[in-house]
Amino acid sequence: MLEKPRLRFPEKTGKVSRPSFLEKGVRQFSKLIRTTYVQWETAKQEGFSQRLDARVKVLFLIFFLVIVSVKKDILPEVLIGAFVFLLAAASKLNLAGFYRRALFFGFVFGFLIALPSSLNIITQGEVMIPLCKLSRPYDFWIYHVPASIGMTREGLLSVALLTLRVVNSISLSFLVIYTTSFPEIIRALKIFKAPDAFLMVLTLTYKSIFIFAQGVEEMHLAKKGRTVGAAASDARTWAAGRMAILFRKTRIRCEEVFMAMQGRGFSGEIVIYAPAKFTVPDLFAGLFFFVIGLGFLLW
Repeated sequence: MLEKPRLRFPEKTGKVSRPSFLEKGVRQFSKLIRTTYVQWETAKQEGFSQRLDARVKVLFLIFFLVIVSVKKDILPEVLIGAFVFLLAAASKLNLAGFYRRALFFGFVFGFLIALPSSLNIITQGEVMIPLCKLSRPYDFWIYHVPASIGMTREGLLSVALLTLRVVNSISLSFLVIYTTSFPEIIRALKIFKAPDAFLMVLTLTYKSIFIFAQGVEEMHLAKKGRTVGAAASDARTWAAGRMAILFRKTRIRCEEVFMAMQGRGFSGEIVIYAPAKFTVPDLFAGLFFFVIGLGFLLW
């Protein structure tokens, strides 16, 4: 009974170990934490957008999102994208990471979703890329399937326009988020009379996601440090058990936070400190954004 247990190491099989689904999920949570941390760091840098007041950037974001949504030509969307690129470069952001995320979301939510609409089954027009040919055309209720199926010129232009809109909208949002701290965004929304309930839910959700992701990573690292060579079935059982613990801890944490807020006098109304006064550079920047946006809008 006094003999110490011997550590058992997994036998060498010559196979390359691949990360499990659980480990991949934990890495994504870690990436979320790092991304949030990077957002805090970039908001403190000395760049063009970082020096501006948060109210100017929130108005700039809303104004340009409306412009991106109403423009119906590709050229203005390309020029808006170039303008955002210049602002991101002047703000000293990591352009590779910035546009890698924006292009990914634009590809998924803009290009892939709208690509079927480029077929002449949905959008009539000149067929630019033929895909297949049928023996004869078919008619189903109100739908007409031509004998030659392909992508039309009008359909491809619509897909390109939607993709540019998604990329520009996400780039504008990232530009404001990466150059403005989260409390400053909440403060600006409060000044513009955003409902307190919306601001409270937004703030608590932001913090809860961060704490939840950090807890998952710490639990996985602790488990990984105690076990070596665990089977995949054991990992799945462990993950199912820890999910229940995490949800229970999250509920307890929410109750504790709400009780702490009530103990400090919280009555449902968000009170903020007096905002800083507008400076001359803020006024010039706001006027500059308004003139540029008006030019895009009237084009």
